[in-house]
Amino acid sequence: MKILLIALAGALGALARWGLAGIVQARSGFSFPVGTAVVNILGCFLFGVIITLAEERFVFSAQVRIMLLTGFLGAFTTFSTYTFETAGLISGGQPLAALANAAGQVIFGLSAFFLGRAIVRLFFL
Repeated sequence: MKILLIALAGALGALARWGLAGIVQARSGFSFPVGTAVVNILGCFLFGVIITLAEERFVFSAQVRIMLLTGFLGAFTTFSTYTFETAGLISGGQPLAALANAAGQVIFGLSAFFLGRAIVRLFFL
């Protein structure tokens, strides 16, 4: 049942991301990916709200927490999880690890994106 709930919440999160990012991007008039930025920042905010309520106020059961955080927000934006984990490193007294995580994922993520693009263009197009 847990897997089904995570999958359902993930589907809803993906649809929410697609819808919200598309609406914001279309209305912004910018070529900069403001729709994605809004989704990522909103996802971080929602992750902060939910995890705080779950850990400090015990508002959500473990099942609801995993459905919201892993399912919905995991599909809505993985940026929220990345931010939460980086914040955890900072809170845990590991600022250099947090910096390495933050910078490393951006740098290596962009590098991997462009490498994948180059491989496809080189061998398949």
